[in-house]
Amino acid sequence: MLDGHPWVFANEVEALLPAEHDGEVVECRDRSGRLLGTGIYNSKSQIVWRRLSRERVTLDEAYLRAALTAAIARRGVGPASAGPEGRAGSPGPVEAGPTSAARSAYTRLVWSESDGLPGVVADQFGDAIVLQIQTLAMDKRAAPIGDLLAELTGAKEIVFRNDSNLRRLEGLAMETHTRSGAAWEPRWATIDGFDYWLDLQNGQKTGFYLDQRLQHPTVAKYAAGKRVLDAFCNQGSFALHAARAGATRVLGLDSAFDAISQAKKNAERNGVTAEFVGANVFDWFTAQRDAAPAWDVIVLDPPPFAKSKSALENALRGYKELNLRAMKALTPGGVLATYTCSHHMHDTELRQVLAEAANDAKRRVHVLEWCHQPPDHPVLATMPESEYLRGYILRVE
Repeated sequence: MLDGHPWVFANEVEALLPAEHDGEVVECRDRSGRLLGTGIYNSKSQIVWRRLSRERVTLDEAYLRAALTAAIARRGVGPASAGPEGRAGSPGPVEAGPTSAARSAYTRLVWSESDGLPGVVADQFGDAIVLQIQTLAMDKRAAPIGDLLAELTGAKEIVFRNDSNLRRLEGLAMETHTRSGAAWEPRWATIDGFDYWLDLQNGQKTGFYLDQRLQHPTVAKYAAGKRVLDAFCNQGSFALHAARAGATRVLGLDSAFDAISQAKKNAERNGVTAEFVGANVFDWFTAQRDAAPAWDVIVLDPPPFAKSKSALENALRGYKELNLRAMKALTPGGVLATYTCSHHMHDTELRQVLAEAANDAKRRVHVLEWCHQPPDHPVLATMPESEYLRGYILRVE
């Protein structure tokens, strides 16, 4: 924490405060009494203190308004003017605010500590915002946070997706509801030229993986005339972009059969040809082990294998094996787009995994592009955990 990191762990303090301070703002001081900052406290959490400011602050409506206003301004100011209705009622243009260019109607508005709101994640989908709250202090202030987001963005609905397992670490209940009290009905939304069937209240995460939006067209530029495998395809975004870019064959794999069903619906809606199969990706590659290399482009976008530091060693073995199998399945000169969303896995470890996989596959591998989470998921320089998505686009000879 003394090096600027905004967290204090339970084993770093001399004594815990009484439970009456849980979910409230307390000061943190070193042994000499020097103020290290003001933050939110929870004795039930392994992370007992999360800094809000290096100065004295109060977590009131004024603080929340200022933090949310600043977060929105970082992405461009202005309310979205229409909801995510797809072709029948596509999102209209986003109105520009008075001091900045208009933001995208589909963007991450708040990214936890990076925006001074520890445990708060907000994703905008047209005129709806999906709000995740993962800390006790912010959960106690959930209603004003939702009200302020609606006021500042013009959103017609706030969907509270408080169903992340991270809430259990704070002693919080799992729940899903909307600000209005009415169920948010699934509907079509047009994102980057494709229609997607979004279920913001019950779908995976916040409904759509906004952090990979820049990567979809980036990978698609390698797809024309190629055979493309989209592993861990979820709703099929990489596959859809590759198909429209002129791929001769596109296959998407995912072990979540509801995601496969949705991907098929998305492909049909957008008039592109892509096949989607429900399968465990590791098992699928094992079954293809003796087959000749059959793919020109492979996308690996798995869920986080390392959800804790203790799981990192096994996760590294899993990432290596996955990339090794993909490299063996690529034709000479093929392209591998590989990603990790495990914040415990740093770039040096990912590079080492890829180097070991290339060596075992006996393939010469060149880096074509380095990939990273987009600017609407800002990285806090003093908090490595805020940087979680990284990847490489490789040529495998």
